[in-house]
Amino acid sequence: MPGRHFLQIPGPTNIPDRVVRAMERGLINHRGEDMPPLLDELKSGLRSVFGTAAGEIVLAPGSGAGAMESSIVNTLERGDRVLCFANGFFGQLYAVLGRELAADVDEVAIPWGEAVAGELVYERLAADREHRVRAVTIVHNETSTGVTSDLAAVRAAMDAAAHPALLVVDTISGLGSMDFRFDDWGVDVAVCGSQKGLMLPPGLAIACIGERAVARCRSVATPRRALDWRPVLDMAEFGILPTTPPTSILFGLQEALRMLDEEGLPEVYARHARLAAGVRAAVAAWDMATVCVDPGRASSSVTAVRLPDGVDAEAALQLAKRHLSLELASAIGPLRGRALRIGHLGALNELEVLATVGGAEMALAMAGCDLPLGAGLVACQRTLAAHWLSR
Repeated sequence: MPGRHFLQIPGPTNIPDRVVRAMERGLINHRGEDMPPLLDELKSGLRSVFGTAAGEIVLAPGSGAGAMESSIVNTLERGDRVLCFANGFFGQLYAVLGRELAADVDEVAIPWGEAVAGELVYERLAADREHRVRAVTIVHNETSTGVTSDLAAVRAAMDAAAHPALLVVDTISGLGSMDFRFDDWGVDVAVCGSQKGLMLPPGLAIACIGERAVARCRSVATPRRALDWRPVLDMAEFGILPTTPPTSILFGLQEALRMLDEEGLPEVYARHARLAAGVRAAVAAWDMATVCVDPGRASSSVTAVRLPDGVDAEAALQLAKRHLSLELASAIGPLRGRALRIGHLGALNELEVLATVGGAEMALAMAGCDLPLGAGLVACQRTLAAHWLSR
């Protein structure tokens, strides 16, 4: 089919031409003199995006899930208790990883569509008077539901309970698309992958770790090798990495971070919030609901849309891809077939969101949804135009 293929899933995202060109350059000796200045620039840029002055940046070949696993094996001994707040698929994944890696997991199930409430965190930690919980895991932006949890409230709850547990955060679909404040929120570990807000292909696992997590990493005896943070930290002073990195992705990351800096992070976050508001306006005009229950906790990077009873979400997705060259994301777990997800993160502007909304509207109509064609598109257009008309 002629024209651009619209890949509007919550990752991998579209890669800007500048980043593609950066990744096309020839490889370098990853143990040579070109690597230290490259890593210095990458760490400086990533610290800015994570919102930290001194957090250690760990880069390794892998995925976001690999970064999640690294946060478990580097901070917990076998049998250590970890409190996992699961308000969606990836919150559950942290609990699964903990159990498979022999941690003592206390999984707190939260209805899909809701955020992790600070009050619940306080309640669970205040009851742990012996401080057996060694770490708390939270998903900052739950990709499966389009819900963002308030990490400032989580940190306030932990402080109010006077609990020393590490705060371990998955911000895989949040970083680079919405504000993240590692230092201000007292985060100990934050993990991310390359293929979402950082506008890169999959293949790079990224972690930001604070002083307490570094100390824990050096003290635990949990077996690990490829995911071990210690060699990365030990070799940081030499400006090289202990294993062969995906060098081409590092070049792309260098360019992506420069692009984020040129636009300005506040402007990046405002753009994502604006585009997300346009998508949600379209959903409301379709007389449909988002999976996210509280509009105040709606994600700036992904919107999960509940479809009417009797409409097969998978059929709508197939129609969009086959006839419109528009690829949206399936829902996960209990929402599969009942919802679909629209990604609006990374290298994206108003016109691309309008095309995505218009295509989604057509596909939903073809799948049997009773909606007036054009209603969502107009609502999205008005929402996006309001920003510029008010300037």
